[in-house]
Amino acid sequence: MDDEATIRFKDHFSASAQAYAQARPLYPQALFDWIARIAPARDLAWEAGCGSGQASRDLATRFARVHATDPSAAQVAQAPVIANVGFAVEPAERCSLGDGSADVVCVAQALHWFDRDAFFAECARVLRPGGVLVAWGYRDIEVPVELAAANAALQREIAPFWPPERADVDAAYAGYAWPFEAVASPAFELACAWPLPRLLSYFASYSATRRCRDATGIDPVATGEPGFRAAWGDPAATRRVRWPLFVHARRKPRGRRDSG
Repeated sequence: MDDEATIRFKDHFSASAQAYAQARPLYPQALFDWIARIAPARDLAWEAGCGSGQASRDLATRFARVHATDPSAAQVAQAPVIANVGFAVEPAERCSLGDGSADVVCVAQALHWFDRDAFFAECARVLRPGGVLVAWGYRDIEVPVELAAANAALQREIAPFWPPERADVDAAYAGYAWPFEAVASPAFELACAWPLPRLLSYFASYSATRRCRDATGIDPVATGEPGFRAAWGDPAATRRVRWPLFVHARRKPRGRRDSG
C-alpha cells in the first residue's frame, strides 16, 4: 500500500468524529476478558481502526501496552489520554509495529472498511506466533416494540445513504477469506439502557444520517424525533436497546513468525 492509497481511505466518520465518540455503545467487558484469556501473553495489543478509542480503553486494562491506530486524524483527536495506550494516525494495512511483536490484533466495527488482503498480511507480520486476530461488530439496533414503527421509519429514510460496506456488517462478515485457524467464540451481549436523547444522538452519529442530510438538506433524526417522543413518554426514562454482536477470532500458527 503506497502513500497515495493511505490518503484515499474511505473516511465516513471524520466529519462527525465528536458525535461518534460520544454516541456509540460500549462493548461488553466479558468480550475483553475473553480476548485476554485467549492471547498468548498480555504484553502488547494492536487495535486497528480504533476510531476515538472506545475499545482501546478496555484493552488497556488487560494489556500492558496498546498500539491504537486509525487513518482519521479527526477520530484519533477525540481519543482519551491513557497512560499505556499509544494512539497513531496509521492505516490498518501498514502499521509501525515490528515483526512478531503483538499478542493480539483487535478490530472493533471497522474491518469492513479495510483492504482485507493487505490487512491480513499485516496481521501475519505483526502477530507473534500463537497470537490472535479478533474482529467484531454489531448489526442493526433492536428497540422495544413500542418504538419499532418510529425506528423503522428512520431506517427507511436513511437506507439509500449507507455505503456498500454496510452489507458486510449486516452479513456478520460472512464469506471473508480469513487467515489462520478459527478460535471458537462464546456469545456476548451488547445492550444498553438509554434515555431518548442518548438514542437520538446515536442515530445522529450514523454516517448514513450525515450523508442523507448533506444530500437532501433534511435531518432525518429531527424529522423522526416526534415519532420517537410520542412512543417514548418521559424522554429521561431509560429503555433497553440491543445490538446483535458477532465475533471472529483466528490464531496465528505457533512456531513460525508469519504465514507466508
